Amino acid sequence: MKEDQTRRRRPRSDGRKNRERLLETARTAFGSGEIDIPLDEIARRTGVGIGTLYRHFANRDALIEAVYRDELNRLAAAATRLAETHAPVEALRAWLNLFVDYIATKQVIAPALNSLIGGTDAIYADSRTVLTAAVGGLVTRAIESGDIRPDIEPVDLLCALGGVSNYATGPGWEPRAKRLVDVLIAGSRPEG
Repeated sequence: MKEDQTRRRRPRSDGRKNRERLLETARTAFGSGEIDIPLDEIARRTGVGIGTLYRHFANRDALIEAVYRDELNRLAAAATRLAETHAPVEALRAWLNLFVDYIATKQVIAPALNSLIGGTDAIYADSRTVLTAAVGGLVTRAIESGDIRPDIEPVDLLCALGGVSNYATGPGWEPRAKRLVDVLIAGSRPEG
């Protein structure tokens, strides 16, 4: 076989756009509390047929998982983008604020995630790896620049913000968590 035939074909640009639009529609629906929205309604709101939805997502679980993974990948990509455009400690601060937003999204779609037939263990294990790598690069840059102490562990920052979200899930927890980002950064500065 030719090499081209053995490689998996890249999706057409309209197929990629449809997938992105379906994810956005589902993300919006889940974010507004429509956890049980029918798949045909997601397709209708997106302006595609149900067959198009099923071409991209075999079932409801696949769509829910894809929405979650898309959010995770966006957050990971933001670390790279911020590292390229911000000073080390400001990139870390900006990313930690985005992490708070990610936690808020995760809380909203948690009921849908918890309904996954295969459970969430594999998804959450993957997210820990991705998040630790993303924040790890930013922490390393901030340590190397002298902006934060060398004893700061990336996971500690994630756990602190995750803990706040678990403690205060009612209205107003996000601004408090974002203030905590400033406290964490200030507390991570070298003495002197």
